[in-house]
Parts: sequence; structure tokens; C-alpha cells
Amino acid sequence: MKAAATAASATRAVFADYWELTKARLTFFVLIVVALSAWLAGAGSADTSTGVGATGGVWIAMLVAVVGTGMVAAGAAAFNMVIERHADARMPRTWNRPLPSGRLRPYEVVWFGAVLTVAGLALLGWAATPLACGLAALTSVTYLAIYTPLKRVTPLNTYVGAVPGALPALVGWAAVHGELHPGAWALFLLVYFWQLPHFLSIAWIYREDYERGGFVMLPRIDPTGAMTGRQAVMGALTLIPISLLPALWRLAGPVYCAGAIVLGVWFAWRAIGFARERTIDSARCLMRTSLLYLPAVLFLLFLDASV
Repeated sequence: MKAAATAASATRAVFADYWELTKARLTFFVLIVVALSAWLAGAGSADTSTGVGATGGVWIAMLVAVVGTGMVAAGAAAFNMVIERHADARMPRTWNRPLPSGRLRPYEVVWFGAVLTVAGLALLGWAATPLACGLAALTSVTYLAIYTPLKRVTPLNTYVGAVPGALPALVGWAAVHGELHPGAWALFLLVYFWQLPHFLSIAWIYREDYERGGFVMLPRIDPTGAMTGRQAVMGALTLIPISLLPALWRLAGPVYCAGAIVLGVWFAWRAIGFARERTIDSARCLMRTSLLYLPAVLFLLFLDASV
């Protein structure tokens, strides 16, 4: 019995390590965006779809998009941990990850990432559309081959990294229709600009960690935080009109618009508070607000579009 319990505990520990490789919390936000994008693309128009929505319904298309994109995103996260394992070992908040701690070896993680990526792309290409597959591949490539290296070169990496962060909004739409409507780009811009104050707040909170890891985040060249605060405010303010674009393309109505404006003003107010104080607490407050803002505005979009 004791041996069985020990083996079960070891299995759970290994599972937990592989689960950590997927950056599940970040991936979860990605999948919310994919699901909503697919639903908006196909709601009430499955008969015009060129993807699985044409024969299996919008819900199947959404499921394929979420599962396929989720595997690709998890695979990219695993590859990212291989690339950044030495930097992770120098940062207190990441030194205990599976690779820097030695619990997993790089080749194991590479295989894990490769299997997930290939399986996800194959699913999207076979059960969804070639465009969805291509966009998911582009997301992975830009995240790993462009954004990840730029983190050691320029603080502009945040603006570049927001592109692969927002591309899943296009994947969901493409999985249903096989083409991109302006509404898909509205979602892309919404997610893109949301990331700016979100990741700038994180960069400020963990600025010492990032410096130890050799990452050139904005706070590294902005020790007072004045520039970081201004850019967070600019991103949050820009997000207010951007969040109204779905209504322009008739994806939602006045209920969504009113809610998006209220949420946007709240988000911008938190960003202004961070810009004024530039403390860990104000940055953490902005980060938490961002984590509430995105699900809330997407939920409003879903509700208003459903009416």
C-alpha cells in the first residue's frame, strides 16, 4: 500500500510539472478569446461556414478551435520554457519551474511541446480550416522566434509580443468561416491593447526579477516608472474606443457599448492610479483589474450578441 501511494504521488508530481509547462492560466485567457471569436463568427450562420461549422455546427467548430489552439499555445509555452530555462533559474519567481529545478530535462520538454504543437495544428488543419491552422502556426512562430528573443534586446518586445497574444482572436473566427471578417479584427485589436497595461504592470512588479534574468523590459530603462505609467495609461485609454468596434461591425448593441465604456473607464482609472503612484501595490491593482476587465468585457459581448 505504501509503495502504491508513493508511486501515485510521484505520478501526480510529474503530471503537475507537465501541467506547469503549459502556462495554464495564460492559456485559459487565450481560449476564452478563441471560443468567443468562433461563436461570434458562426452564431446564426453555420450554413455559410467553410470550416466544420458548415456540416457539424458552430459548437463543433468552436470545440475544434479551442482544443487545437489550446494545444498549440501549450506547446509554445513549453518551448518557451526550454529557451528561457537559464534565465528562469536566476529569477526567484521562476527558479522552481520544472526545467531550472532539474525535475524535467530539456529533451523531454521539447518532445512534449512538439507533440502538442503538431497535434494542435493537425487538428485545426484537418477538422477546421487551413487558415485557422496557418494562423495558429503564425502565433507559435512569432511568439517563439520573434517575441522571445526580443525580450533580451528591446523594451519594445511588449508591443511585439502582444501580436501573437492577440492572434488567437483570428484563429477562432477562421476555424468557422475560413476567412476573416472585420469583426475578427475588432476582437484582435481589443485583445492587443488590453495586453499593454496588463503586461506593463507585470513588468513593473517583477522589474528586479526581469533584470536578473537579462530581460530588457521597459522598467529597466525607466527606473522612475514615469514612462511605464504613461504607456499603461495610453494603452488603457486607447482600449475604450477600440472596445466599441464590435458594435460598429454589428456584433453587439447598446448594452455592450455601455458596459464596455464603464469597464474601460474603470481600467483607465486604475492605470492613471499606477502612473501617479508607481508602486508595487498600484501596479498589482492594475494587473488585477486587467484580469477582471477582459473576461467581463468578453462576457458582455457574448450576452449582447446573444440577444
